[in-house]
Amino acid sequence: MKLRKIVLAAALTAAGAGALLTAPAAMAQEQYLPVLSYRTGPYAPNGTPTANGIVDYYKLVNERGGINGVKILVEECETGYDTARSVECYERLKGKNGGAALIHPWSTGATFALTEKAPVDKIPLITTGYGRSESADGMVFKWNFPLLGTYWVAADVIVQAIGKKEGGLDKLKGKKIALVYHDSPFGKEPIPLLQERAKMHGFDLQLLPVTAPGVEQKATWLQVRQSRPDYVLLWGWGVMNSTALKEAQATGYPRDKMYGVWWAGAEPDVRDVGQGAKGYNAVTLQHGTDRNAPIVKEILDKLHAKGKGTGPKEEVGETLYLRGVVSAAMGVEGIRAAQERFGKGKVMTGEQVRWGLENLNLTQAKLDALGFKGVLRGPISTSCTDHVGSGAARIHTWDGSKWAFSTDWFDADSQIIKPMVKSTAAKYGAEKKLEARPAADCSS
Repeated sequence: MKLRKIVLAAALTAAGAGALLTAPAAMAQEQYLPVLSYRTGPYAPNGTPTANGIVDYYKLVNERGGINGVKILVEECETGYDTARSVECYERLKGKNGGAALIHPWSTGATFALTEKAPVDKIPLITTGYGRSESADGMVFKWNFPLLGTYWVAADVIVQAIGKKEGGLDKLKGKKIALVYHDSPFGKEPIPLLQERAKMHGFDLQLLPVTAPGVEQKATWLQVRQSRPDYVLLWGWGVMNSTALKEAQATGYPRDKMYGVWWAGAEPDVRDVGQGAKGYNAVTLQHGTDRNAPIVKEILDKLHAKGKGTGPKEEVGETLYLRGVVSAAMGVEGIRAAQERFGKGKVMTGEQVRWGLENLNLTQAKLDALGFKGVLRGPISTSCTDHVGSGAARIHTWDGSKWAFSTDWFDADSQIIKPMVKSTAAKYGAEKKLEARPAADCSS
């Protein structure tokens, strides 16, 4: 396990040795935000730009003056996308520098492992677009925040997009849809939603697991070639995605009939395949690649132009880099919301930040003011019962050289998802013997 400390506050760069002597006092006024990252191993090409986006956003917040004056202190811990190492990083960092205000697990496996630890340690988990889909229910999962979308949201929007392409959801009757998925908690997440939609619309769902990391898929694509599904959904991560696209090309499966989850729809997934991936679609966690967004231009101007950027400036604005920026922003806005109640200009505890994350009210005007015009759609609004805040998503398509949006916004069908969330969360609560969250907890 490798620790990488990144001091983002200006104090240590201001006055040499004198500043070093006063660092402990300064750090008492810094908000400690550990980063669980993976810059090594088979998932490094995807994990590295995400981590760079997170750290750059924290740097930008400090350049802007902090969160109402409170600067951010960051420490990275290398997990290699391994659950055990992720838990080890969490345990090592959670109590340092006054305590972690929040944690981004950056892995569904790690999220499953940390879900039982967070209530004890009183540290909120932000899982933007990943983790347990039923953790949208804040009455059971008080400390989990799958902000902007769960895997059930992603799967639902993909089915809606396919239905629209076919001329209506009723046209899915008799169709065959295959799910090629990473054989892990992450890959299995969309199955309940797809099974529900299959019953509703009468399509046949074929489940094709792929052993991690996914470099060997020939047997899987032999099955695809034999069954010839009308559509293939790709629920992959890392090298699995480019491998799947290459195998689809080799077996002659049309890429425009393929739809990936938002973790299978970024530059590392298609760059090596190039024209061979042309027509491939992926649902987005609201944003795609946007090199002209105000937030991207500000990061380039205030950080990279001055030699303060974390990674290569060429990746700034790419999908995974922007995913890191967006995720970091959600946490920062949770801290800001907490300060509105518990004291502006003060360092917030994990418990206070949890309240802030549960009371987000990010209107379009607020998002635009933060630099996310055209990147995020407001409102993103959370509550005691809703820890997601938004079920909006779009589809983007690879044209052989770049990603471009190919649909307008879809809203996941809450009439399908909400009952699934409630029943699955209740089952989890019963299994873990969790006490029901009192209604008074939501008004305090």
